Amino acid sequence: MDINSGIMSQITIQSLPAFSIREMAERKGIGHPDTICDAISEEVSKSLCRYYLEHFGLVLHYNVDKALLVGGASSPSFLGGTIHKPIELYLAGRATSEFNGKKIPVDELAIESAKNWLRNHLRFLDIEKHILIFPKIQSGSSDLVALFQRFSKGEIPLSNDTSFGVGYFPYSLLEKNVLEMELYLNRTETKIHFPFIGEDIKVMGVKNGRDQKFTISIAMVDRFIKDLDDYVEKIKTVKKAVSDKFGIDPSHIQINTADNYEKGQLYLTVTGSSAESGDDGQVGRGNRVNGLITPYHPMSLEASSGKNPISHVGKIYNHFAFALSKRIVEEGFSSDCEVFMVSQIGKPITEPQLIDVKLRNRVGTKKQLEELIRKELAALPNFWKKIVL
Repeated sequence: MDINSGIMSQITIQSLPAFSIREMAERKGIGHPDTICDAISEEVSKSLCRYYLEHFGLVLHYNVDKALLVGGASSPSFLGGTIHKPIELYLAGRATSEFNGKKIPVDELAIESAKNWLRNHLRFLDIEKHILIFPKIQSGSSDLVALFQRFSKGEIPLSNDTSFGVGYFPYSLLEKNVLEMELYLNRTETKIHFPFIGEDIKVMGVKNGRDQKFTISIAMVDRFIKDLDDYVEKIKTVKKAVSDKFGIDPSHIQINTADNYEKGQLYLTVTGSSAESGDDGQVGRGNRVNGLITPYHPMSLEASSGKNPISHVGKIYNHFAFALSKRIVEEGFSSDCEVFMVSQIGKPITEPQLIDVKLRNRVGTKKQLEELIRKELAALPNFWKKIVL
């Protein structure tokens, strides 16, 4: 029985099938246009949360989960090219812009959040020259403001939608490699040794039987490359570094496979991101809450970034399902866990219609597992703090 409400949520427990001998996984790095949209939407969300809490003592209604990046135009060139047309970034959604007679600087918060993120993550993007930011965030419904006041009084938030969330743990070996390769290539320490590596990196991993192969796309920064031979040599250097770091045969790593050396078609950029030259981006097309795109593991199509963390189950349930699956494994109930859960609009977030848990190598009783799940569900009203703060 649910601790807070006395309502029984249905929990089902099943066994996971055997591992597939084939798998694929993808990660879009911090400079990818889709990741930029996701990250900035989430930064705007956090800024609004902090502002509302600081000035009013509660999180007011907002959803800023819509963002579109329109790529600019550039002419990369050895030893440094030119940006001809700036990137355009449109931030949209709904947010409470006035409360208790006080105006809330929503647009200013959105612009400053975007600029701070860009400044901290894209080394060669001049935020005053290379990008234009257009906030299009409208006022939210007064009815929804009342819903958030309900939460501030200590009541359990009501689901704002009938939606679902999924999560799993642990990562497979292929997924770990894909995730860690991008993180390694975008580490500050790596950039010190290889400053020509831009932030726009995508890693695709494929497993077929025991073999793992990786295709890596890296936006090379033109100012550090003097000619074609230098470009080719730097690609080889990066391949060797990745091979040595992860213990993978160099023949199983390919970088910038669209290059055509004979025609001089290279992945050169001025800023380190393809956003400078016509590659567009959108919220929800990038990594899921676990940092990956995993068609061989459960993943939601929900765009989590920018959604409010109080009652928007499209965000909460995906983060919670991942955290719950991790907790179940770490508590020793199984070696692998998948969690599926679905909400019902207007019902407390602590009362999902269904939680379906799939386990491999299960240990312990069904009752013990259900007790853990219900305990975690009861703590959901405070789960937002782990996401935002």
